[in-house]
Amino acid sequence: MNYDVFNGDADGIIALLQLRLAFPQENKLITGVKRDINLVAQVDPAAGEQLTVLDISMEKNIEGVKRALSNGARVFYADHHRSGEIPVHENLQANIDLDADTCTALIIDKLLDGQFHAWAITAAYGDNLISKANQLAANAGLTKVQAELLKELGTLINYNGYGAKIDDLHFDPASLYRSLLKYPSPLDVIADKASPFKQLQQAYQSDMTEALAIKAKHSSALLSVYLLPNAAWARRIGGVYGNLLANQDPDSAHAVLTENADGSYLLSLRAPLSNKQGAGELCSQFVTGGGRAAAAGINKLPKDKLNSFIDSVESFYQL
Repeated sequence: MNYDVFNGDADGIIALLQLRLAFPQENKLITGVKRDINLVAQVDPAAGEQLTVLDISMEKNIEGVKRALSNGARVFYADHHRSGEIPVHENLQANIDLDADTCTALIIDKLLDGQFHAWAITAAYGDNLISKANQLAANAGLTKVQAELLKELGTLINYNGYGAKIDDLHFDPASLYRSLLKYPSPLDVIADKASPFKQLQQAYQSDMTEALAIKAKHSSALLSVYLLPNAAWARRIGGVYGNLLANQDPDSAHAVLTENADGSYLLSLRAPLSNKQGAGELCSQFVTGGGRAAAAGINKLPKDKLNSFIDSVESFYQL
C-alpha cells in the first residue's frame, strides 16, 4: 500500500492535487484539520511502499520518517515549515524550502514545470502569499477578475481546514481533495455550481460576519489580539480571519485566539506582512506551538501564559 499524507489546508490539498493530476494514483489518504500535523505517526509503511508527505513540518514528523526509511519504504517529502536536521538516505527525496514567500504547492509547481500552475497560484493565495500570488497571476496572463476568483477559492479551501476536529469542518479534507481532483483547473471548480465552492462561500461569509463583530482584546502598534468564543464557527474562521487582519494592517503582528473546551487558547499568529519572520520561532517557545516564519500557532496556550506571549511578540518585533 502507498500513502499520501498531507495537511488539510489549501496548500496541502492543492500540493497533492497537482501531483495526482500529473501522476494518478489511488493511495491511502492521511490528513486532518490544519493543526493536526503529526500525521506520519499514523502510518507504518513496509519495504518497497511509497510515502508521500506534503505541507507538514519534518521536524514534527521526523520519528515517523525515520521509521518508514528503516522499514525500507521510499519517502517523498515536500514542505516549507521548520525541518530540523534532514536525514541523508537513499530512499528519501526531500524538497524543503523555508523561504517565507513560498508554499508547498509552489514547490510542487516547480517540480512539475508549471503543469497545473493555476492551482499553484490558488494555493499561494490560500496560504496568504498575496503579493507572490498576484505576481504569478499577472505573469501567467490571468485577468484581475480571474486572479480574484482564484484568491477567493484558495481562501475558502484554507478556511475549510480550520477547526479542533473534523466535525467542525464543512468538508473532511480528504473528501474535499477527492471532489477537487475532478477539476484540472480551479476556474472549473468556480464555474461548476455543483462544486464545493458555493457551499464554502456562503459558510465563510456567515462565519466572518460573526468574527468582524468582535473587538480587539489587546491592541498596540506592534500587535493586535482578538479572542473568539468556544464555538465551531470561531474555530473555523480563526486562521483566515488572522490573514484578513494581516492584510488590513501589514506593519503589525496579529493573533487570533479561540477558547478551547479545557480553558486554554487555540492561537493563530501572523507576522507583519512587512516583516515576515519570527512567528514560528515565537510560537515554538510555548508547548504545543510551532509553524513557519510568516504564520504559526499554538494548540493549547494556558490562559496565564497569554501576557507572556504578548510580551514575547512585542519584544521580538520592537527590535
